[in-house]
Amino acid sequence: MKRILYLECNSGISGDMAVGALLDLGADKEKLVRALDASQIGGFHLHFGRTKKCGIDAYDFDVHLEEEYAEESRGHRHCSGHEDGHVHEKEQGLEAHEEHRHGHVHRNINDVKEILQKIPMGENARARAERVFEIVAQAEAKAHGIPVEEVHFHEVGAVDSIIDIAGFALCMEDIQADEVIISPLTEGRGSVKCQHGVIPVPVPAVANIAREYALPIRFTQTEGEMITPTGAAIAAELFSGKKLEGNFRIAKIGIGAGNKDFPHANILRAMLLDKTE
Repeated sequence: MKRILYLECNSGISGDMAVGALLDLGADKEKLVRALDASQIGGFHLHFGRTKKCGIDAYDFDVHLEEEYAEESRGHRHCSGHEDGHVHEKEQGLEAHEEHRHGHVHRNINDVKEILQKIPMGENARARAERVFEIVAQAEAKAHGIPVEEVHFHEVGAVDSIIDIAGFALCMEDIQADEVIISPLTEGRGSVKCQHGVIPVPVPAVANIAREYALPIRFTQTEGEMITPTGAAIAAELFSGKKLEGNFRIAKIGIGAGNKDFPHANILRAMLLDKTE
């Protein structure tokens, strides 16, 4: 019997929502914690809990930066839609953490891959995590009009983004599915503030990923951003272009919560579906 992992993105997608949904679906939390602890990245602690979105019980996963990191990350906010409805000040740059000690430290995509190498995970999971970062880096490079190798760590390699992306890859190792299908991504409208001013929704990095990987997006009149660059990159890495067709039995459901409250339930729902005749 064919088992399908179906991600229902009726409120967009972000890294923490994806990890939360997969943990709720049955991914091994203790393995995730052990792997991230072994990485010796530091500067963060993980939050696992439950919350309600429009009355729906959901898994609440978040990466809490230590105060020094959080304060410094606020000083490096870039125009990639990072202060958004799902993650607030997540996906921010953290080069300032080492500026005070060693001068300016700029990490590119290869430096981020070296960090990922320190996280114990299978080769398939590591390749998946690296691919997600490559997708983000390419989109950021196009948004800023610079070569990919010049996209610095503070733009794609924040600690919380590394944790979200590595966490997603680790959780996918535990989900036994023969195929992954993703619904169209839902996006809001309006604009977001960043370091250089006000930019439109979807933010440039998200728009670039959606164009490059032909991700279907359903635009709504809801004010605010629902798709983060990390979320869009995760969707692009998983996207096959296939639609959910036929009859299925729902074997399991996992629901990941976004941080912001919208008029609708701000959740990412993951379902394991068994194909029936």
